[in-house]
Amino acid sequence: MLKIIPIIACTLALSSCAALQQVTTTSDNTITKNNDNGLVTLQSNYSVKQTADRFESIAKDKGLTVFTRIDHQKNAMGANLLLKPTEVIIFGNPKAGTPLMNCAQSVAIDLPQKVLISKDVAGKVNLTYNNPEYLKARHNIIGCDKVLNNISMLLDNLATAATSK
Repeated sequence: MLKIIPIIACTLALSSCAALQQVTTTSDNTITKNNDNGLVTLQSNYSVKQTADRFESIAKDKGLTVFTRIDHQKNAMGANLLLKPTEVIIFGNPKAGTPLMNCAQSVAIDLPQKVLISKDVAGKVNLTYNNPEYLKARHNIIGCDKVLNNISMLLDNLATAATSK
């Protein structure tokens, strides 16, 4: 009986961890939606720089404004510090953001949108962004489901196009 208790405890712990994220595998990459921290992550088939270049180009082609691109690795090197390749692109469009802010003005703290492109300890390149459903819950956004769905589809399309072959 005493031997079974650790096995049951371990099984429960693993099942609760698995419930925290939903993983969908496609032919080109893996999409992870982490419900705990509100992030969506796609594994890229390209380097950090290539993925960031692709994302920036695709976003501009879709009519989005790219406000800035931050190369954290380069900035770290300027301070004589080491960091794996890490870039953030800040982008948006007032036609999407303004209606969202009219539903819940506090969402402005999370706008414009951002994507993080980074290389993890295993050498995999990932593109990560905030899940609009997380922003909906965080800011108690009511009555903007259509706007949130459009933003979600746009982010998914941009991220998939930037990371897939």
